Amino acid sequence: MPNRINKAIELLEQDQVIFYTGGHTGADLTYEGGVEAAETYADYINVGMEHGSFDMTGLDDYMRGLVDGGPTASGHRTPAVIVEVPVDGASEDVVRANAWQLRQVLARGVHGILLCHAESPGAVRAFVESCRYPFQTIGVGVGLEQGRRGSAGQASASQIWGVSVDEYLDKADPWPLNPDGELMLGLKIENQRALVNAELSLRVPGISFAEWGPGDMSMSYGYKNSPSEPWPDELQAARERIRKACLESNVAFLEGMTAENAVEKIGEGVRISGTGRAGEEVTKVARAHMGRTMPV
Repeated sequence: MPNRINKAIELLEQDQVIFYTGGHTGADLTYEGGVEAAETYADYINVGMEHGSFDMTGLDDYMRGLVDGGPTASGHRTPAVIVEVPVDGASEDVVRANAWQLRQVLARGVHGILLCHAESPGAVRAFVESCRYPFQTIGVGVGLEQGRRGSAGQASASQIWGVSVDEYLDKADPWPLNPDGELMLGLKIENQRALVNAELSLRVPGISFAEWGPGDMSMSYGYKNSPSEPWPDELQAARERIRKACLESNVAFLEGMTAENAVEKIGEGVRISGTGRAGEEVTKVARAHMGRTMPV
C-alpha cells in the first residue's frame, strides 16, 4: 500500500528520479482523457495552462476520470497532477492579484502547481502563501507570512484525494516544508530577471522543485529558438547557477534527459524530468539505474 496520496512526493522522499508526461500547451481535459491517463507510465501529469486553456470544467472532469480509471499499479488513487498556471511570477503584486487562479486549480483536487517566470522572492512568497491555509503555521514568521487560501474548495478536492475534508485540510500543505504535506509547489526560473534572484527565490520555504526553462531562458538571451545541448556558454552558466541553487536549498532540480544522458544527469542532481520524445525508454534506464522498486 502507498504511504502517501502524492506518488511523486513518495518517490522523491526515496531519492528516486520521477518523470512527468503532458505538454505545456494544454491537455485532453475530458473525463475519458482522465480515465486513459490513469494508466500512464509517468509518475505525474503536467497540465499546461500557461499557454493552454484555463479550463476548470475540463480539469474537474479529467480529475474524476483519473479517479475512476485508477488506482495506479503502485496503489495510488491517481498519478499526481501538477498544473502550470497562467499567472507569471513577475512580482508579488501580480501573484496576489491573480491568486484566484491558484484557488480555482487547488479546488479541483490537483497535487501541485508550477509558477512560471518566478522573478523575485516576493513573488514566490506570495505564491506559497496563496496556496496555504491560514491555520498551517510551519514556516510562518521564518520566511513566510500567514497563508491566504480560503475555505470551501476543500470539499471538492477531498473527494478526488479520497480522504475526509479534515484530512485534506491537514495534508494540503507544501512538502517538504510540511513533512506530512501532499502539495508540490514548483518554480520556473526562466529569464534573466529571475536568474538574478535565483538563490533568494529558492530559499523561500515551501518550494518543492524548480527548473531553468531553457526555451524561455534562451529567448531572454536573444535566441529565436532554443539551442541544443551542449548549451552556449551563457545558457550553460544560467543552468548551472539554478542547478546549484536547487541543490543548496534542498529543492528538486527538473531538467529534460534522454536514455543516453540519464545516468549523467542523475549524477548532477536531476530528480525530475519529462519523458518527451524519448517516451518510456528514458524512464526504464533511469529507474533501473536508481534501483527503483515501486511499481509504475
